[in-house]
Order: sequence, then C-alpha cells, then structure tokens
Amino acid sequence: MREPGGFGVAVVREDGKWRCGWMDTAALDELDAAITELRRMRSTGAVFGMLNVDDEFFILLRPSPTGVSLLLSDASAALSYDIAADVLDLLRVEPPDDEEDDLWPEGDLAILADIGLPEGELQVIIDEVDLYPDEQLRIIAQRCGFGSEFADLADRDQR
Repeated sequence: MREPGGFGVAVVREDGKWRCGWMDTAALDELDAAITELRRMRSTGAVFGMLNVDDEFFILLRPSPTGVSLLLSDASAALSYDIAADVLDLLRVEPPDDEEDDLWPEGDLAILADIGLPEGELQVIIDEVDLYPDEQLRIIAQRCGFGSEFADLADRDQR
C-alpha cells in the first residue's frame, strides 16, 4: 500500500468558538498518529479530526476518555489504504470482498450529531458520490457551524 496524500484538519470548540488547524501528515498514514495528535489537544469542548485521504475517502475521528468514535466514508478503501483498514480493524468490521463495487460508510454516523449534524444528514453527504471528499468535508464543516474557519484554513494554505 502506498503513502496517501490529502490533508487532516483538527477541529476544536472552546468557549463557544471554533478553531481549525492542520494535522501532521503522519495522521493520513497512521490512525494511531491521528488519534494521539487529537488526544493531545486538551479542551473542555468538542475535539475531532477530519481526514481527506487522497481525495478518495474521508475519516472522521473523535477521541473520548473511553475510546474513539470513527467514521470511514467508504469501507472499500480498506482494500487499498492501511489507514482505512486500521479503521475497520478498530471497529471490528471485516473488510469488503475485492469484488465489492458499492460505496458504503462504516462506523458512527452520529459522530457529530451533538454539534449539529444528525446521522441522516451525514449519510446524505456521504451518498453524494459526485462530490470529492474535500467538498464533503466543507459541507460537514458548514452544517456543524465552523464552515468559515474550515474554509479560511483551506484557502490560506492548502497542503
């Protein structure tokens, strides 16, 4: 498997204000690196990560004291990307067969429900196959209320 491109954004809500920052590029290759980086961000509010891997799929991850909530936008990505396989492994989900052509998410569709994105709406965003993952993440950011912070970061320095 190859080293992926793309970007990772750490999102923090503290005292009613959203902040977005780039995650280390290692987060795109190693799920443990992404989880560790997010856990280091101490906050009394929401902390989660948004990974766009190779413009092929995205991962949402949200650490908590008891574990980590995960959402992989396309389970078939586990056939080509280690980080996607790691997500399925942590979720205890078998990877799809090589013959599977369908796109389907695995994980917690309610991962952002408490901050404004119900699972049904997240499913609609994932099902919109004409959108690239960065476009889907922009929509997610908009629906959760930090669209301008996300856009400012992406427009300022697209890695």
